[in-house]
Amino acid sequence: MTEIDTQKDFFLFPHGNMGLKQKITDVLIAKGCSEAKITMGVGTKVGNVGDYMVQLWPPGPAPNQIKIQQITKVEDVEPEGMVGLWKGVSKEDVESISLE
Repeated sequence: MTEIDTQKDFFLFPHGNMGLKQKITDVLIAKGCSEAKITMGVGTKVGNVGDYMVQLWPPGPAPNQIKIQQITKVEDVEPEGMVGLWKGVSKEDVESISLE
């Protein structure tokens, strides 16, 4: 398992479950991340290689885990729908944390 670099930026994607945003933030802080490095992900701004995408999984009304993925590649793309510029981001799973 890859060690999480807590100095990198973390982009949160709660997939509409805003009531769980604080829980995701608390999990990241417990792992040593600074709250200043944690931001909500938006389709108009992507992270850099080495940064992290953190999302509730599976997307939808009943997620059961927090998935942490490291960005491995960022390509220029035309934004598409809600995904926006993240369409051009490749990532690798680093860790999954149960919400239970």
